[in-house]
Amino acid sequence: MKLLGQATGLAGWFATRPGHGQWTGTSRHDGGDVSALCLETKVDRTQKTEWVGSLQGTLGDVGLVVVTHYSGLTVAEMTDLRGKMRAAGATFKVTKNRLTKLALVGTEFESIADLFVGPTAIAVSRDPVAAAKVVADYAKTNDKLKILGGSLGPNRLDVDGVKALATLPSLDELRAKLLGMISTPATRIAGVLQAPAGQLARVLKAKADKDAA
Repeated sequence: MKLLGQATGLAGWFATRPGHGQWTGTSRHDGGDVSALCLETKVDRTQKTEWVGSLQGTLGDVGLVVVTHYSGLTVAEMTDLRGKMRAAGATFKVTKNRLTKLALVGTEFESIADLFVGPTAIAVSRDPVAAAKVVADYAKTNDKLKILGGSLGPNRLDVDGVKALATLPSLDELRAKLLGMISTPATRIAGVLQAPAGQLARVLKAKADKDAA
């Protein structure tokens, strides 16, 4: 009976301690904490909505999306990859899978939603080749970056499709080739036109020298 009385007394003592059965005003159910929690939830929802809207804006302005896994890439490697993307006119962005799937709804890239599982990131570009080129080249030297697939406009691409696309010339390369085709005849024409002018200049100089003598 004595032990039972001691146990009952200890139980009563613990019940009066903060956090042990007695409400002290610091519970998560306190009115102030509930208000703070609601505010945090509202801010979180706003941020998610803005993130989805931002990605939808990006998707509406590009022609190519390549989906990758980037697990294991260091900060330095990610920085290097992003630098190569910028140089090619492309962008590399780590994605939030659930929010990305929401952003894809209603876009021409909606068919690749199932690729967003695990640590994903996307490479995007207006150029229909640029993002694929950078990703494929980088993946050749760093196996931490893995191509999952992609979409060229509404056309879904598998891994081989992305790699095949990467072998094509970019728009900048095509422009350079076209300029080369245009400038070559112009150079030849200029050479033809300059030759008579040079001959005429020599004739005039010879005549001037003769008159001076």
